[in-house]
Amino acid sequence: MKKALDLTGKKAVIFGVATDKSIAWSIAKTLNDNGAEIALGYQERVKQYVEELAKELHDPFLMECDMMDDFKIERFFEAIEEKFGTFDILVHAVAFAKKDFLQGRFYEVDRKGYNTAQEVSAFSLPNIVKASQKLMNDGASIFAMTYLGSVMAIRNYNVMGACKAALESSIRYLAMDLGERGIRVNGISAGPISTLAASGIAGFDSMLELAREKALLKRNISAEDVANLALFLASDLSKNITGQIVYVDAGYNVNGM
Repeated sequence: MKKALDLTGKKAVIFGVATDKSIAWSIAKTLNDNGAEIALGYQERVKQYVEELAKELHDPFLMECDMMDDFKIERFFEAIEEKFGTFDILVHAVAFAKKDFLQGRFYEVDRKGYNTAQEVSAFSLPNIVKASQKLMNDGASIFAMTYLGSVMAIRNYNVMGACKAALESSIRYLAMDLGERGIRVNGISAGPISTLAASGIAGFDSMLELAREKALLKRNISAEDVANLALFLASDLSKNITGQIVYVDAGYNVNGM
């Protein structure tokens, strides 16, 4: 396969692979196809799926990592240090909210549901950066997955919209914290894509149809489209882009009518 960009020598740590339809999986495959070494942190419940998918990668490192367990996060990055020494790319594609809170009215979310969603979906980014920043090479690239529901009210997105708003703010503050080391931190705001996580949002098929109708390019996007943007952000071509939320949604977010 001809490489679009050469990431040979770079090492990437990726969280969020669950199935072959995961955006994180498409990113992992694309970065690996372009020369990067890959480490995947996954939830215990998807272990067998990740292990099977990983057969398509060249010499990946796999290890369970729970975003709500600081001990497991520490052990994970200790293993990364042993495997890689240092690394260059950190990908955050992790989010969770109970299905009950991705439908109906936003105010129906309870305290525990809100706090759990925020902890997994937003706090996890600065938390893994804190645990791993000593292993990041100067000039490294960090990026996280977000969505338009962070800045606009999207029916049924509810608590996840609040989480993504917190995540995007975290991206800007982390970019400030790490800028002196040349480490850039960005967000990828993708249009709706059929993934396991998206299936939990009530009326998701209607969201896909509306996105296609409203997008300036009159089409939905794919996980591969997101992976192509991730490839650019992982490369040195994006060395002066940080603190940004970059949209890949076929122009949906700028259409006011």
